[in-house]
Amino acid sequence: MKRRVFLESLAAGGVVAGSSLGAPLVWTRDRDMRQRAEWDLIVLGAGTAGMPAAIFAAQAGARVLVIEATSQLGGTLDRSTGQVSGSQTVWQRTKGIEDSPQAHYADHMRINRSTSDPALTRLFVEQAPATLNWLAGEGFTVLDGDPVRGKGHDPFLVARYQSGPERGRSLLKAMQPSFEREVAKGRIVIRHETSAVELIVDARGAVRGVVVESDGRREDCLGARVLIATGGCAANPTMFADLHGVPLTTASARPSSQGQGLLLALGVGGVLRGGEKYVPLYGTLLDGELMPAGQDGSFQHDPERRPPWEIHVNARGQRFVREDHPSHEHRQQALARQPGHRLWVVFDSAILDAAPSLLGKWNRERVDAAFRDGHPMFTRAETLATLALRAGIDPQGLRQSVETYNLALRAGATDPLGRLHRPLPLGTGAWHAIRMSGWTVMSFAGISVDASLRVLRADGQVVPNLFAAGEALGAGALSGNAYTNGSMVTSALALGRFMGLRALQA
Repeated sequence: MKRRVFLESLAAGGVVAGSSLGAPLVWTRDRDMRQRAEWDLIVLGAGTAGMPAAIFAAQAGARVLVIEATSQLGGTLDRSTGQVSGSQTVWQRTKGIEDSPQAHYADHMRINRSTSDPALTRLFVEQAPATLNWLAGEGFTVLDGDPVRGKGHDPFLVARYQSGPERGRSLLKAMQPSFEREVAKGRIVIRHETSAVELIVDARGAVRGVVVESDGRREDCLGARVLIATGGCAANPTMFADLHGVPLTTASARPSSQGQGLLLALGVGGVLRGGEKYVPLYGTLLDGELMPAGQDGSFQHDPERRPPWEIHVNARGQRFVREDHPSHEHRQQALARQPGHRLWVVFDSAILDAAPSLLGKWNRERVDAAFRDGHPMFTRAETLATLALRAGIDPQGLRQSVETYNLALRAGATDPLGRLHRPLPLGTGAWHAIRMSGWTVMSFAGISVDASLRVLRADGQVVPNLFAAGEALGAGALSGNAYTNGSMVTSALALGRFMGLRALQA
């Protein structure tokens, strides 16, 4: 290692203008790079994309090295809902459901308004049937009643969405035996608690391997191909804010999701994209003001499960969404347009007494204690003006919103925002407000690749021998400016398998 080359800037590589991310480093080699690579495929990350990539490459006869920063397999599958979507699956056949990859593609694009990458979307829906049926053959089972059209996101037109009884862990348990068999045969070598710190490139800019570090020691690993399957940056507040233009509100992602794979791609001229497509999930209860914060409760805002009794307002005190709108996507897009991606749920004592729980498993005693003991997101006051001042809401805007809502309800008139469920007017007893914040568990920014998963430079040329899959590609590319059913977990599995099947191709 005789020479270190700094990138001019991230902006020169096509990254978000004005990004404050530090420029990554690239190692080049002056020694002879013509020696035979030790590995056919080096996989960075043993998660949702990395495991199937390694399994199928090894089964095809490839020599596979897997670099995993943690002591465990599975990546985010230990906390993922593990919901997957695909056509022509064994579960659809059992129910007699007619479906096709083309129908899946059209449905996916309908939900996200054609904002995901068309080539990658088509690739993952075409690869999904064989991938999900492989998992079924490996012992993956789904919940009774699955597949369904949707769970927590805007539904498909056809039932093609399912999950296992242990959420993401069901997928891990299905893949782990095959992975461990290939390890036992010596076809896969896995290095746990090892970090990929630089990519090795030759004088022509082709990736020839990776520098890894473990216990403070570095070594070169040479490979014919390198797959970045390290996940995203949703546990790195600085990088997340730089790439998405909004703060990371919750500490929900796996701690190892630090964006190292994104930096590795940047270091060899790769480009990041998709951060501008970020849209928050509709709201969660934070446990404190310092972000990223923990989640203290689940916000029950799905009108099919709990019709709203309260009104939702922004920092200006304005109602900004029809609270009982049936579309999750509609509510999420409305929140994305609000200051700080914040909303306040405002109600009175009568609604507190009569309405079902707003916070999932929270009982009335816990809610009362939060108001009484000064939870930072809970505010109570005897007057609406005092409530607004204490909660950080514009008092005049809030007063106007309450008056307008009540006037239409009492007059039997249509709600100004079209809301249908209006059980009680507001104004009986004390006033209450709970602040909710938009949030996510994944990063929308990711590595730009072509339809063969080859990493692209700013000029559209490929970085030879470098590939990416999984969340490293970003939700913006795979899910679009929306949360489309199963797009991230399914694409990671399917594109990882796709890469593994092609590991030995020229």
